[in-house]
Amino acid sequence: MTRPSRSGKPVALVTGPTSGIGDGFARRLASRGHDLVLVARDEDRLQALAAELKDRHGADSEVLVADLATADGRDATVERAAAGVDFLVNNAGFGTSGEFWSADPALLQSQLDVNVTAVVQLTRAALPSMVKAASGTIVNVASVAGLLSGRGSTYSASKAYVVSLTEGLSGGLAGTGVRIQALCPGFVRTEFHQRAGIEMSSIPSFMYLSVDQVVDASLADLDKGRVLSVPGLQYKALTTASRLIPRSLARRSASSVGSARGRT
Repeated sequence: MTRPSRSGKPVALVTGPTSGIGDGFARRLASRGHDLVLVARDEDRLQALAAELKDRHGADSEVLVADLATADGRDATVERAAAGVDFLVNNAGFGTSGEFWSADPALLQSQLDVNVTAVVQLTRAALPSMVKAASGTIVNVASVAGLLSGRGSTYSASKAYVVSLTEGLSGGLAGTGVRIQALCPGFVRTEFHQRAGIEMSSIPSFMYLSVDQVVDASLADLDKGRVLSVPGLQYKALTTASRLIPRSLARRSASSVGSARGRT
């Protein structure tokens, strides 16, 4: 069963909550009455967020300083997830700049461990208590890049894995009371691309979504039972069109939006 919070509130575990989409989920879930387990590498930012969530929403937070690119970091987070949570947001992830054939193999492995391995392990850890309780929610943050081949290589591949894993699990979870979703945002106004060193000046402003738009869409789609959530009309149109045209044309089109060069 779920490990109860000290306040008796439902508990949400969010990875990567110190910025961007993870921050948006942490704030929204706190406002909805959840206590939090906040997982990231930066202890100062975690503590600051925990204090703010307490002041604004009365939410208690467990701060777990962990690097999900390491086995130790994943093990500590898995242990907490296995103890029971009501809501899991697998948000931590990163992209890199440069080309696959010149990228540091260790960096590529770290990306795979954060974007894929951590998602698999945390989802597996959280599900038993959720299924037993016939209640729970998992949001796996993927990307439009996981639906459109051609925009880079390893990042798109990692997000395609998350989409496929989530859609596959949704069938097995039908009737259990547990909800699962692959959230596939496009360009969002966050620190993501800056941290990755990816040049984004050519992207028109209308292609960007806010964090609140992404979180709103995810929660609305959860309520509607939608396993795949694609926020934004522009991205719904783009992903729908990609399924209706030849794969080679879809790949060239995706490559032209944001460019496939200089990103892995």
